[in-house]
Amino acid sequence: MEPVPTSRSSDGARIDAEPSSGPGGAGPSVTVTRRVEWPDTDAAGHYHHSTVVRWVEAAEAELLRNLGLSHLFGSTPRVRFEADYEARLWFGQLVTVELRVERLGRSSLHYAFRVADEAGGRAAAGRMVVVHSAARATSSVPWPDDVRAALTTGDPTPSP
Repeated sequence: MEPVPTSRSSDGARIDAEPSSGPGGAGPSVTVTRRVEWPDTDAAGHYHHSTVVRWVEAAEAELLRNLGLSHLFGSTPRVRFEADYEARLWFGQLVTVELRVERLGRSSLHYAFRVADEAGGRAAAGRMVVVHSAARATSSVPWPDDVRAALTTGDPTPSP
């Protein structure tokens, strides 16, 4: 097995672009590190749903940038976001957010994510689904071939 290419983004986030193993396999992924800030949690360590959404969206932006698809961020509507919260997080803690492409549909993109605390314990996990739509479309549209290649293999150029 080849090593997973790793790089760092402009904000220091670690980026792992894993090649897809085909249908049902692991798609491209990214791991970013964030610090729990005061507005992210209450005094009892209960963090807010909006915080997890923000962390996952930041990971999505990093993944798309790494794949050469940054133009998709903010233009693909999120149609589903679900999360299970399993452990408390505290102000000042570092968390890692792992986001990977779980499945690519005709016009949908399914992500799976995991939020881990400093010890690597799972704090939250869930899924997010976005859809591709053209600027003037009234419904979803299929992914272009170059986008489909990047989202399934981590390579921004389609295979011959």
